[in-house]
Amino acid sequence: MTCFVFPSVIMIQDIKAPITTYMVYDHKKNTALPVKILWENREYRITKIGMHYRYRVGNTLMHVFTVVTASISFKLVLDTDNLFWTVEQIADGIPD
Repeated sequence: MTCFVFPSVIMIQDIKAPITTYMVYDHKKNTALPVKILWENREYRITKIGMHYRYRVGNTLMHVFTVVTASISFKLVLDTDNLFWTVEQIADGIPD
């Protein structure tokens, strides 16, 4: 009997769409982090923040968060000029 092991495949989809994001500011830790998102009429509680980095588009500072929920991973971008959130990528799993 032969057994084959296939590595898990993660599907990543590039998109650019507005997303409802709930953010919490903790004054004791001096942190402001997304905690929940609403995507396609479904609520996702963020269980882990992966990366956070910043970049500029002209004078506008953009904050990028990679976040993990129970079922999907998201790449979220916060535009600090208008405080609008955008989802730029979704992935259907977590890499091993």
